Amino acid sequence: ERLRAILGYLDRNDIRMYRMATALAPYASHPELTGFHGQVSECEAELAEVGALARKLDVRLSTHPGQYTVLNSERPEVRDAAVAELEVQASLLDAMGLGPEAVVVLHVGSGAGAAADRFVAGFERLSERARARLVIENDDRVFGVGAVLTLAARCDLRVVFDLHHHYCHDPDRIDDREALERALATWPAGQTPKVHFSSPRLDVGAGGRLADLRAHADLIDPIAFRQFLRHTA
Repeated sequence: ERLRAILGYLDRNDIRMYRMATALAPYASHPELTGFHGQVSECEAELAEVGALARKLDVRLSTHPGQYTVLNSERPEVRDAAVAELEVQASLLDAMGLGPEAVVVLHVGSGAGAAADRFVAGFERLSERARARLVIENDDRVFGVGAVLTLAARCDLRVVFDLHHHYCHDPDRIDDREALERALATWPAGQTPKVHFSSPRLDVGAGGRLADLRAHADLIDPIAFRQFLRHTA
């Protein structure tokens, strides 16, 4: 019901992209609360209706599992939980009848040890439908654009370029225009890629120090956004 209301708000304000809450089906991947595991199939008719509304209003939907969904964790129970959660997210988008541009965005995760190999192993555990929905994004601490592009090539995945994260973590020193172009090239012809743009918090805290620049501001800097468009057009 709330998602229907959100879609109405988005349409009235001409907003054509929305990241859904991953908890739309709460506890649907919880390893012990198995009574919640059937939510998606039990609500297929309602999900189909909401998906049809999103398509009618031309609102692109996606999900972005949080920091605890780590497909390449060193801990097997965390990897198991990540696989289960990604399957739920994919099943939601499928039940809504959404096209391939409705994606599940994921950070690669842990950088410990053979992190990339663990990610590939975790990816191979996913069903075909979950693989088809998954895209990966560069982060602000561990996996920069270069590493994400290399991993995407191994798994045949699309890449979401995040400019803010790129400014925070770019060990390969890739120009932002080149980084964007290489990320866009991972998307098939006919699909509209997804890009993340945000601005850092610039408020001053105790002692007159700036907030952590990795933190996201509530709104974007319009001047920085204009410069990004000019540089990458």
